[in-house]
Amino acid sequence: MAPVTLDLATLAAFAAAFFVFAASPGPDNMTIVARTLSHGAASGIAYGLGTVAGILIFLILAAFGLSLLAAEMGTAMTVLRYVGAAYLVVMGIMLWRADPVLPGSGGETERRGLVPVFLTGVALNLGNPKMPLFYLALLPHVVGPQLTLSQVAVLAGVILLVEAVVIGGHVLLAGRARRWLRTPAAVKRMNRAAGGVMIGTGAVVAVTR
Repeated sequence: MAPVTLDLATLAAFAAAFFVFAASPGPDNMTIVARTLSHGAASGIAYGLGTVAGILIFLILAAFGLSLLAAEMGTAMTVLRYVGAAYLVVMGIMLWRADPVLPGSGGETERRGLVPVFLTGVALNLGNPKMPLFYLALLPHVVGPQLTLSQVAVLAGVILLVEAVVIGGHVLLAGRARRWLRTPAAVKRMNRAAGGVMIGTGAVVAVTR
């Protein structure tokens, strides 16, 4: 069967379906907000980029008929999910117990500290059992069962544009809220709220089947 033509209508349908998937409330978006509130926009973006990397990996697997293989990699994906969940819980506990640091006064995430945040986003998406099922359901019905390399590149571009809007929106809103943190007491309350979100997110991810 010949690959389907990716016209504007097809791309719009894919973009709309993916936007609903990406923007719906869930552990990833909650973690992006929590990381931005607690450590700044760079940390939230780093986690968001990790989630995008995981999504693009699954796009490539699905496009070349390897989604079933990904779905069969149960043990490896379970390990990835637990590692990512454990990291979120540990970071949440550390944030809960951290001394309050006012935004802009130093002590925020250093550049080298963004790498594990990025890798956590990758691990949690690769370990998400719903990801292969999502692509198995979406791609065949929206863009057809076969894709060329150029079509994969176009779909990847659509995903990047949608994620730029979704991640950018969450980081922007959380960044504006962060500006209201003017006292150590307010920062401490925010740290505990964000830490609690990260701990809860890690727990939810760990028990997700």
